[in-house]
Amino acid sequence: MLDTFITSRVRRKIVVIYSKYPDFKTHVRGLAKLIKEDAGNIQRELKKLEKAGFLLSEKQGNTKVYYTNKHFLIFKELQSIVLKSQRAAQKRQQRR
Repeated sequence: MLDTFITSRVRRKIVVIYSKYPDFKTHVRGLAKLIKEDAGNIQRELKKLEKAGFLLSEKQGNTKVYYTNKHFLIFKELQSIVLKSQRAAQKRQQRR
């Protein structure tokens, strides 16, 4: 269901991770391992989401760590949509 609204597969995976786990912090390579996507694509999407205000980042040594901006204007609503979409997908899987 979420794929209808967020058409980029990589962006959708990132939004789901950071919405479900708002205290999650990671760098590009760590996220690439977790969601099994190309680090270049992930970095591009992280920059877009940071520019939009959904994510924040900080430098830790030579790496940039991204984390959820819990004060993002529509964070709670987006988080609710993600969680509802995940539950709906699980229910569909159980019916099969």
